[in-house]
Amino acid sequence: MGCCVQVDPGKLRIIHYPDPRLRQPARPIAEVTPIVRDVARRMLELMVQADGVGLAAPQVGLPWRMFVCNSTGSPNGNLVLINPRLTQMVGSMDSEEGCLSIPNVRGTVRRAAEVTIAAGDLDGRPLEMTGRELVARIWQHECDHLDGRLIIDRFSEADKIRVRRALRQLESDYRPARAAVRR
Repeated sequence: MGCCVQVDPGKLRIIHYPDPRLRQPARPIAEVTPIVRDVARRMLELMVQADGVGLAAPQVGLPWRMFVCNSTGSPNGNLVLINPRLTQMVGSMDSEEGCLSIPNVRGTVRRAAEVTIAAGDLDGRPLEMTGRELVARIWQHECDHLDGRLIIDRFSEADKIRVRRALRQLESDYRPARAAVRR
């Protein structure tokens, strides 16, 4: 299923726009294996190193329905969600967002103010939690990644115009890296 590929967690890195893997919908994880746990630990390390609050598996090039997050900054606040689904969304709020996979690009995104999420944990147990404000925003942002959506898809037209130059630079930077791999 979603995690049958061989993975060396130590080699995982955060990938950047416009890498096409960011646009591919992720597949469910059939079973929480030791490799899934190792990948989750590595994702938490990468998230902390990048000063992020969330990181989805597609952001490290893996098509798995899993994300890690921490809204508190405390090691006790680390959360790993396997096969998450947003089951309820209430209200709305606009707030500025950035993304570890789209460096130096920020814009206003409208999100639900409160969400309920159903997922599994690293022990395979089902979870259901409700989050508000920042937590709700993180969960929605990461679930978007699992569906191949990026924050730039949710920007207003004005924000899209404002960040156009930064996106073009990321696109320009990406081409040589891709060409170098082919040689």
